[in-house]
Amino acid sequence: MSSADNFDHEQPFVSHLVELRNRLLRSIIFIFVLFFGLAFYANEIYAYLAGPLLKHMPAGSQMIAIDVASPFLTPFKLTLVVSVFLSAPFILYQVWAFVAPGLYRHERRLVLPLLVSSSILFYAGIAFAYYVLFPLLFAFINTTAPAGVTVMTDISKYLDFVLTMFFAFGISFEVPIFTILLVWTGIVSRESLIDKRPYIIVLAFFIGAVLTPPDPVSQTLLAVPMWLLFELGLFFSRFFNANRDEEQNPELLLTEPDGKTNQHMASPED
Repeated sequence: MSSADNFDHEQPFVSHLVELRNRLLRSIIFIFVLFFGLAFYANEIYAYLAGPLLKHMPAGSQMIAIDVASPFLTPFKLTLVVSVFLSAPFILYQVWAFVAPGLYRHERRLVLPLLVSSSILFYAGIAFAYYVLFPLLFAFINTTAPAGVTVMTDISKYLDFVLTMFFAFGISFEVPIFTILLVWTGIVSRESLIDKRPYIIVLAFFIGAVLTPPDPVSQTLLAVPMWLLFELGLFFSRFFNANRDEEQNPELLLTEPDGKTNQHMASPED
């Protein structure tokens, strides 16, 4: 291969790296712009996050800060995480814009709804944890404190706990997307998932026990939605399974209504 051919071969690869770098920089800049805009309300954001716990703490008790710098750093840490969470749609759009040119038209029609749905489901998992799980969980925990023990939670420990739960529920609510991708890529068939439903239900409760505190309330509130979301993904996977059958049999895509088959080859734009 001549040096000119090597240059032509390397040029697209370099351009892809440049585009990837630019989209990563855009995402990082977007996150920090959002962070600096929210930093003025860092204490208010933390107070809102601590609301479910404060409502169920015993009268006269309050949250504490053990580390010297935690009253200052913890709200800003939360604000940075909130900025990343709120930037998720913009980041996913950058991912979409980077990979879309290399996809077929029918693939683009499938991938874009999956990206949008994954963002919605992730936010739904966070909202479920905050508005449903936390009130029940903190009410349960505070009523089980031994006699003579005053509940006074450290603000850093509370933030770590809440972020862990947000991440666990956000990822768990992606179960429909994972189910659809497994069927669409052919890793497993829809019929195989239906046959393994009892094992998947047991796995959901096992994940709930691992990712949540050791109490039956939070474990059940994670396992049951995961099971129901799996059923939702199983329902919608039938449509993606049909699309995959067409991809594996191009003649299904190239057959005209009169029964004749087109002779041209499908291109990435088809």
